[in-house]
Amino acid sequence: MISPAMPRSGAPEWPSARWVGAVDASDLVGATRVRLRDSDGYAHARFLVRSGVVVHGFVDVPVASGWVDVTELTSAIARLSAPPATTRPALDAPLPSITVLVCTRDRADQLRTSLAAILRLDYPRFNVVVVDNASRTSATRDLLEAEFSDPRIELVEEPVAGLSRARNTGLLLATGDIVAFTDDDVVVDPHWLRQLAGAYAAEPGIDCVSGLVPSGELRTRVQGYFDDRVTWSKSIQPRIYSIHAPPADLPMFPFCVGQYGTGANFSLRRSAALELGGFDTAFGVGTRTGGGEDLDMFTRVLLSGRSLAVAPSAIVWHRHRDDITELKKQAKGYGTGLGSWLTKLILSPRTLPIVLVRAPRALVRLVSIAWRKPAVSVVESAGPADEFDRAIARVGWVELASVARGPWLFLRQRLAGERTM
Repeated sequence: MISPAMPRSGAPEWPSARWVGAVDASDLVGATRVRLRDSDGYAHARFLVRSGVVVHGFVDVPVASGWVDVTELTSAIARLSAPPATTRPALDAPLPSITVLVCTRDRADQLRTSLAAILRLDYPRFNVVVVDNASRTSATRDLLEAEFSDPRIELVEEPVAGLSRARNTGLLLATGDIVAFTDDDVVVDPHWLRQLAGAYAAEPGIDCVSGLVPSGELRTRVQGYFDDRVTWSKSIQPRIYSIHAPPADLPMFPFCVGQYGTGANFSLRRSAALELGGFDTAFGVGTRTGGGEDLDMFTRVLLSGRSLAVAPSAIVWHRHRDDITELKKQAKGYGTGLGSWLTKLILSPRTLPIVLVRAPRALVRLVSIAWRKPAVSVVESAGPADEFDRAIARVGWVELASVARGPWLFLRQRLAGERTM
């Protein structure tokens, strides 16, 4: 029996909802069908296909009464391209110590699931710092005291709201050579830290490694739309980025959105993070700008001459927002964060000339957000498809309008004295 990527949060709400999980291709040999745990109500399944830790890609197959036909599954797997070549570290490469940093605010129920998965990691040298950021209650502390007495976990409170500020607080407390950042609404893969560490060991000069963040739940049409839109949920191509070798296929490099990963799954050498001054506290959830702290850090890593690696085998499953109201809120934060980040780039004499060259392409991409329609599979529903289309279009325009508000919000945050550490 195969378990879902994340604990079930409710019943599927649309005909094209997909049960989500992972499967190792070698485990299918000799089987005729496989049973899916907690799959009631699902007629489709999405599998992340692996061979060991090597990611092949994603396949969608039918589900019948909780079972998947192995012939159909293996046929879908056979249509995938060959898995990308991966660079493996030497077998005797020493494992660095790692601090896992989780920032949270008033979401103890989700944090419970996230921490439970982190403590199951198969990595021998790690500790966990939980930063409780401006929470209104003691629920986070109560949870850790009641259910997580593990000596590897340390709780610290950061009373001033702001994700970057919370991450800086955790960064100063971190003891690991590597600091791995994730969120409280995720489930980490058991091999997550081992794969992050392997990317550092495989290539000298790497100071930042991000991983794959696939959708851990596709229960609602909104989750399906978001999964269809973001690049970091399905990108399985390992890459190394450096300002010294600009990639020919990314004309906006190094100012790329989504190519380097996302804040739910990335890591930094602690020494490099401190040399960079930590996270810019003008960005992030909990501030006026609402986001952009991961974009800012990725760009600063590259502009400093350091290298950034994307390691798809380092997997963190993410539960996307499941209704339009929450999606609008997220889109607003993405938009203001993006607009704020672009403002910072424009105000810097170092980055302004590069931004001006790439601005037309960036503008076309932003406008396409508002005009883009969801994939056909996403709009299937019992009601009129155009109603959902209109709601999604409004979300796109909310994000676009929020980008325009970003400069003013960034300047207000700067005037409040927010900087790096």
